[in-house]
Amino acid sequence: MTIGRRPGSYMCGTDAAMDVIGGKWKVLILWALHVRPHRFGELRRELPGVTEKVLTAQLREMEADGIVHREEYAEVPPRVEYSLTERGETLNTALEPLAEWGKANLLGGASAHAAGQPGEDDHVALIPGRA
Repeated sequence: MTIGRRPGSYMCGTDAAMDVIGGKWKVLILWALHVRPHRFGELRRELPGVTEKVLTAQLREMEADGIVHREEYAEVPPRVEYSLTERGETLNTALEPLAEWGKANLLGGASAHAAGQPGEDDHVALIPGRA
């Protein structure tokens, strides 16, 4: 699937990538789906503050960009699960250095680590399943 909501207008690769992950909730959706597939209601509970309308729109955009897969099951009641595609997994991997930078520079990690003390979020993996 080709990404290109602004075809021809990207200045660089970073600009194109930011178009895909831009928005308050997309990176958090990526984080949640990295752990395991989620149903819509599960995602909504994991992301306090997101509205149903916004979550629906963000998931649709992510699906159109080829980073989220929507699986519909022919059951009663109907069930839909969202998971990361291979492209979504690689995007999560690409975001790891950014998460480490935020941890070190904005969450007190740098000063706390320099003093030999645990940082505020040392017990929480930034990317689930990873230290």
